[in-house]
Amino acid sequence: MGDERLDRRDFLRLAAGAAATAVLGGAAGCGGSGPSGAAKAAKGGGAATGRTLRIAQWGHYVPEFDSWFDGQYTKQWGDQHGVEVIVDHISFAENATRAAAEVAAGGPHDIYGFIDPPSLHEDDVIDHADVVAEIESKVGKMVPLVARSVVNPKTGKVFGCPDYWVANPALYRTDLWNKVEAGLVPRTWDDVLRAGPKLKAMGTPLGIGISPDGDSNYSLMSLLHSYGAAIQDEGGNLTINRPATVEAVKVAAAIFKTGMTEDVFVWDGYSNNRLLASGKGSLILNAVSAIRAVETQNPALAADIALAPMPTAGAGPGGPRAIYVVGVNVIWKFSKNQDLARRFLVDLALDQRETFQRSLSYNLPPYEHAVPDLTALLDKDDRAQPSDKYRVLADAPSWSTNIGHPGHANAAVMDVFNQFLVPKMFAAAARGEMTAEQAVKAAEAQIKPIFDHWREQGKI
Repeated sequence: MGDERLDRRDFLRLAAGAAATAVLGGAAGCGGSGPSGAAKAAKGGGAATGRTLRIAQWGHYVPEFDSWFDGQYTKQWGDQHGVEVIVDHISFAENATRAAAEVAAGGPHDIYGFIDPPSLHEDDVIDHADVVAEIESKVGKMVPLVARSVVNPKTGKVFGCPDYWVANPALYRTDLWNKVEAGLVPRTWDDVLRAGPKLKAMGTPLGIGISPDGDSNYSLMSLLHSYGAAIQDEGGNLTINRPATVEAVKVAAAIFKTGMTEDVFVWDGYSNNRLLASGKGSLILNAVSAIRAVETQNPALAADIALAPMPTAGAGPGGPRAIYVVGVNVIWKFSKNQDLARRFLVDLALDQRETFQRSLSYNLPPYEHAVPDLTALLDKDDRAQPSDKYRVLADAPSWSTNIGHPGHANAAVMDVFNQFLVPKMFAAAARGEMTAEQAVKAAEAQIKPIFDHWREQGKI
């Protein structure tokens, strides 16, 4: 990105500074992206036995999480099992492309950590059903949105082992929203649309990306779901060209025209974080990463930032709508250490309380009973003002869902996701290049061949 475009990981390293480590007790989620640089090895008894387990993980949005995982967790696990554990870190933006390269090369990793459902690699990984079954027998069933992210109902294969999932709330400036109307909260998209012009006139516009970027994908797909629209139905049938989609696109175009600025069309995955941290943004849609960085960098500003569930389409509570990262580990078919990798994934899943806290609650537990005191931990956050600011995350399963909603994450949906076809649809209408109806119809024409292809392959 150059000097002016730090990635999220670099930003958070600068923002977190010396306050990064003493978080265990009552923290909540965080974020920051990018590569960690050189591979790190946690060397244990494996040096003597010659056994090695190689793991590829993305550069976590909480840099100190990587320090703990690489330097403590994997080292201790390696010592206990007489294994050298080598962890290589991959940037958020390169996660999908590096996975494809790894498959082509047949290695070198045994475990690969994805940030989105790895549906496109179903044929490249083992069936993880036995791994997940062992974990579920000890910490409960997978959270439904997580289960829909790793199970293909067509083939019956469990193509990954869930590691965590991430909520996508609205982060908004209470001081600015109160200037629009006392006590106003972005509960609905009508609230956002009504507040947008005044917030923009104050010099603090709304910040919702409409660019070919992962965060824009998450936000705009979530907006679609708010209006009951979706790429597919529960059976994997294409449903993008529906009146509800047109309505959602019209609303987004209106929000852009009255409450945002042109730069949202070229945003990268860090831009919304930067807007919030600058003090010049009134609302963004993001994981708690953005506010976590601000808490360290500018506590006074952070005190004015509140969290709310992803807005609904109406005054009622609405159904599940918000999507974001679902971390999934896979064991490649070409791994020569599959049994060892299975053991590692089970053990890691049984330590979810610690990973939840070490990640500042960014890593929400993918199994229903893995962190039974989650609400209590969220209520006592030492960084937050007030201390229970992040309690909205305790209810996140009720307003969150998976890529592919209301169906499962499948190869077709992930192909659409990776080509950014939903943000491109919204952008065409917001720019005025097409009407909402035309943009939706054009998106359908692009998406249909993708669904046809994967149906022919027997994956949906």
